[in-house]
This record gives sequence, structure tokens and C-alpha cells, in this order.
Amino acid sequence: MTTLLNLEALKQASPNDEPFPYFYLDQAIDPERVNGVIDDFPAINQGGSFNLDDVTGGDNFNQLVQSLDSAEFRSIIGGKFNVDVSDNPMMVTLRGFSRKKDGRIHTDSKTKLLTILIYLNKEWDASSGRLRILRDGENMENFVDEVAPGPGTLIAFKVTDNCWHGYPAFEGKRQSIQINFLTSESANKKHQFFHGLSAKLKRLKG
Repeated sequence: MTTLLNLEALKQASPNDEPFPYFYLDQAIDPERVNGVIDDFPAINQGGSFNLDDVTGGDNFNQLVQSLDSAEFRSIIGGKFNVDVSDNPMMVTLRGFSRKKDGRIHTDSKTKLLTILIYLNKEWDASSGRLRILRDGENMENFVDEVAPGPGTLIAFKVTDNCWHGYPAFEGKRQSIQINFLTSESANKKHQFFHGLSAKLKRLKG
């Protein structure tokens, strides 16, 4: 299978240690294919996270998802953080629309070992909606890095007690894939159940 990921660039990326282990890459997807992936991203016009089973994407998008579930990708990402995720469950969820209440400062669940975000927006001109790596859980302005959710930008981090992150409020289209390597299969089923339930409730309200 031909991967859409820029694996060589991923291998060369150097993680930062402060305030928690993370790195980002501006072009994590083959630049000749990234616009096709964005065009094939599932139509999501509501806030919240969606399981892959609850949406429908096009061929380029589906090929990217297949590229993620590979031994090489697991090895590269896990190696950056000295975490072996070769056999851990991988959960993939999608976001397509940001509400004003989204992006609030938080850390990720302890059932997650690593979090990887791949942004799929053709451009990002807004000053808000840019992910910030934060020093604490109180102040959005106390950040060490800010990442624009542009075409094929990837950010990955190790889930720790202080992995504070968030973004200044933005309302509108903001497409991303979130990949999590989880501690157990039971955690995977629990996360997927709640994301699936949320999606069903949104459809009923719509």
C-alpha cells in the first residue's frame, strides 16, 4: 500500500521536552495529495468528535486513514516518545466544525498514551483556532508554541498529567483527524461508544 504520509519528514522531526513531550510538522502528508484528502474529508457540519463508522469519506481520505494504521507509523511515533505502541489499540476520531465553546484548556484522558492531530484545512488565515501548547491549565496566553491547523499539519504529544493544550475560541469549519493510542481495548470500546452515542444524538437533534 502506498502511504500518503511523509514518513521521512516524520522520522526527522525532533520532539520538545518542555512543558511536556511534543513535536509538530507542517507537511505530514504528501503535498501532491493533501488537497485531494481535504476534498474527500467527510462532511461534518456539527461540533464534537465523530467515529469513522459514523461518517463517510472519499477515496483519498480513506487512503490516508489506512496509512495511519501501519507498523511503520506506530514505530516512528512511539519512538519519538519512547513509548511502545506496536500492539496498542488505535482510535481515530474526526472533527469538522468548531464551536465557540470548543478548544478550552484541557489535558487528555489517562486512557490515552499518545495523541496525534492531523489538520485538514486548505488554509488558515484566522488568528484564533490555532492550537497552543500551554504551561498551565489556567492561562491561554501562557503558551510555548502555537500551531496553525493548516493543510496536513501534524502535532503529536505524549499524554501526561501536565499536557495542557487548547486554542482561542473559533467558530466555523476546522477539520482534523485525531489519532490516539490507548492503554487497552476496553478503553477503546468505551471511547468509541461515547463518541458514537454523541453522534447519534446530534443527528436526532438535527
